[in-house]
Formats: sequence, structure tokens, C-alpha cells
Amino acid sequence: MPDAAPESARQFINARETLVTEAIDGALRASGGRLARLDGYPHVKVVVRTDWERDRVALVSGGGSGHEPAHAGFVGRGMLTAAVCGEVFASPSVDAVLAGILAVTGEAGCLLIVKNYTGDRLNFGLAAERARAFGKRVEMVVVDDDVALPELPQPRGVAGTLFVHKIAGHLAESGADLLTVAEAARAAVAGAVSIGMSLDTCTMPGSTREARIAPGKAELGLGIHGEAGVEQVDFAGARQAMALVVDRLRPHLGEGGHAALINNLGGATPLEMAVLTEEFARADIAGRVDWIIGPAAMMTSLDMKGFSVSLLPVDDAAAAALTSPVDPAAWPGCARLAPPAVRPLPDGLTPIRAMPSAHPERRALLARCCAIMIAAEADLNALDLKSGDGDTGSTLATAARALDAALDRLPLADPTQLFRAIGLELSQTMGGSSGVLLAIFFAAAGDASAGGEDWIGALRAGLERIKQVGGAEEGHRTMVDALSPALAALPDGLPAAAKAARAGADATARMTRARAGRAAYVGADKLAGCNDPGAEAVARLFERLERETG
Repeated sequence: MPDAAPESARQFINARETLVTEAIDGALRASGGRLARLDGYPHVKVVVRTDWERDRVALVSGGGSGHEPAHAGFVGRGMLTAAVCGEVFASPSVDAVLAGILAVTGEAGCLLIVKNYTGDRLNFGLAAERARAFGKRVEMVVVDDDVALPELPQPRGVAGTLFVHKIAGHLAESGADLLTVAEAARAAVAGAVSIGMSLDTCTMPGSTREARIAPGKAELGLGIHGEAGVEQVDFAGARQAMALVVDRLRPHLGEGGHAALINNLGGATPLEMAVLTEEFARADIAGRVDWIIGPAAMMTSLDMKGFSVSLLPVDDAAAAALTSPVDPAAWPGCARLAPPAVRPLPDGLTPIRAMPSAHPERRALLARCCAIMIAAEADLNALDLKSGDGDTGSTLATAARALDAALDRLPLADPTQLFRAIGLELSQTMGGSSGVLLAIFFAAAGDASAGGEDWIGALRAGLERIKQVGGAEEGHRTMVDALSPALAALPDGLPAAAKAARAGADATARMTRARAGRAAYVGADKLAGCNDPGAEAVARLFERLERETG
């Protein structure tokens, strides 16, 4: 067998040397003609607006690549006029910056927006001096919004830079003069504060990832170039992570209302970012926040699995600037931070619940079934990862937790109504096809019970119904392979049912082709030797019940 590819090769790049130029050209091809580049590859990598006529103040920003969509992604009407791109995490050269300035600056002048890193300050600063020698009017602002190290004499420029791009861009697009644009930019710099947190480092192109952050830890106050954070802290979920970030931002709140920018550092999923946004909205400082930008990837650090929060005091003029429309699609917009809007369910979907009734034995049995499914969550997820999407355990455990919480609302003394109520609860709380099928299973069991079947007969009727609806039979590698023999053996007692369920579940490990469910799309090499997670869940349920009652 050939050797496994090294970790450094597991990126969709061709070569580190051509990464940035190829990425820029790919972005230009997809810009619909709004963007162009200067003809200076590979040393001059400057992205410019194609609709620019040099009749207003030009805005030029940039820096090292690896922060996409910043900076080239924010070139367009209402934001930047040009972005000067360096190699990954490396400042562009003086000549590259000068080329960008000269390409877009007319009589109205140019404002350079620079993040506070030594290379950027020096190269942009010297380019500004040279541009002035050409007779160009050039102002420069340096963004230093990072508050991770309050005592640091030169705070870093991070995601708060986007506030400056947007406010200055709005004024420049509106025709304001250079001094007005520069003054507003400096006010935004003075007010912006940011801090970030990450669960992992970033992967430099062509290199292996540095294993710096220990399992169970997160890094607080890290920069956007892969540099270490201020400290490593225990990680206990999104709520605790956001609370730590908010604690560092709270002392820097200004007077009046604020805008918050929720930034994805590159590797967090949209789902995670939405949860973090909800946690921010629940924090005490959110009462001082009127506007929100994101959550979105705006100032990233390659593939870093982290986020940052930036705050800016906002008056009416700043709010107008932040909310004005722009062309760059990378800008996610600025919206009011508001509670979730909730509307009533349509007529006919509000559940009609049966009257609760007590039955201690049935309640104890259901509570035990729920506890068994909750305890099996991690094992079933791990098993499902081998043949599916790794969520069988979580799906069942979520439904079990909801059912357990609803026990005192159920008609426990009436088997017919109890089956139907369980089916209704699962239809509302259990996702995926499993939720639908089990809801059908219990609804059919309720119908059979109403027709005179005992509880075992009712469960068998439920099984027949889901076989009809779902199309699964024994041998198709689904939970039916364990449930069907278990219910057939149940008249002989719980031990017989548990034994039959285990045999049925273990038989699925020898089935290398699934004929129903997600495993039907998985190759035989992934299925061989692994029990179907649904069948395994049924087997564990019967086994644990038999063990605890035997």
C-alpha cells in the first residue's frame, strides 16, 4: 500500500508559492466584473474596483492574506477602493502598496486603513510618504482594537478594522472630503474593541497544524496570525466561552448604544456561530447593544476554529454608515439586535393533549427506558459514525429527555391514549426519519389497543405499520432486525425478548448491504463488522430492562 499522505497535503491548494495569486484570480472570475487586479504578479497583488473614477476619496487597505474575505472581499461600492494583498500572514511590499495608492487616488485624496502590525505600519507608512512625493494627498489610520493585553503599548488590529472600513467607506461614497473621512475613521478606531477565542490553531498552507491547545482547553485573546493567546482556559461550551469574552469586553463599553460584530475566525460552523450569537444576546452587555453585524466570517485566520467579538459605540451618524447598502457580498449587513420573533402554530397543528393520569409502574418503566437511551448516546453516536452521520445516539437521547420531562403530562393509566400520546411527543421532539417512524409506531399501537389488542399485540401492530410505511423488513439492516424478533419472543418473557433482540442486532454486522436508511448509501467495507445503530439501540433497551428486572 502507498504511504498515507502527510497532513500538510490535506488542503485544496496547488502550491504555497502560487496560493494567493490563484485565490485572487478565482475571486475575480466570480466577481461579475466588479473587480480587477493590477498587472504586477507575483509581487504586486492589488485588487481594485472597476467602477472607480477617482472623483471621491479612495480607501486602500490590506495586509497579509489568510484573513479572507478581508481584505479583497470588501472592495466595492460603499467600502474599499483597493486592497493590497501580501503573502499569507505577511505584509505586502512598499511598492505593492504604492501601486495600489497610485492606481486609485485622484484629487480628493486617499485614506490608508492599516492594522497595527509592524510590517503593515512600516510598509504602508513608507508607501504613503512616497505617494505624497508624487503629489498625492494621503492620510493613514492605524487600527488597534485588540484588548486581549490591555497593558500592551501597541495593541493589534483585528476584526474591529471592519467598522473602520464600513464607516469610512460610507462617507467616501457619499462624497465627504478626505479630512472628514479620516476624522470619522479615527473616531471608529478610538472606540472599537475586540477579543477572540479559539479551540484550535490554524493550519499554515503546506504545513502541519501546531498542537498548541490541549484537549478540553480554549485559547483566549489570540491574534489573527496564529500567534498564541493571552491564556488557555477550560472549555465548557458556548455559554461559558462567550461569558469569558464578554467579561474582557465589559470594562471597555462606552456611553450610549453600541454595535457588535460577531466574527468567525474561519473554522467554526454557521451552526456554532449562531449559538454563540444567541449567547451574546443573552449576556448582560447586550442591553447596551443596538446593532449586530454577522455572525459571519469577515476577518479570519485561515481555518482557525474560533470566533471574535468587536464592539463600537454608535451614534446616529455611525448607525447610518453601518447600515447603508454596499456592493461587497462579504459584508453581512448591520441589523437591529432584537428578540426572536415568535408566531403561533397554524390552526390544526397545536397539539390536543390527553388528560394526564397516574400509573406508577408504567411511569417507572418509561423513565427507565428513557434513562437507558440517554446513557447509550455516546456509544450509539460512535457506532453510527461508521455507517452514517453519527447522530443516532443524540437523536434517541434528545427524544428520551423530552419524553422523560413529559411523563407527568401523559395519560399513564390508559394504554390506548398513552401509546398515542407517546407518538405525538416523539413526532414533535425527535428529528429525522426515526422520529417519524417511531411516531407512526406508537400511533398504530394506540389504534390497535383501541381495537382490543393487548400491549404486546399493540406493539406488534405498530411494527407492522412502520414496516409498511418505511419499507424495511428483517435482513434490511435496520432497527427492524432487532425489534421484530424481540416482539415475537416477548410472550415468552423479557429474557427471551432480550436474547432475540441481541441476536438480531449482531446479525446486522454480517450484512454488508443496507436496503433502507442512510446506510443504504454506504459501501460494504464500512458496514462489515459493525452493528446497525438502530438495531443496537433496540437490543440495549431490552437487555438493560431484562438485567434490571431479572
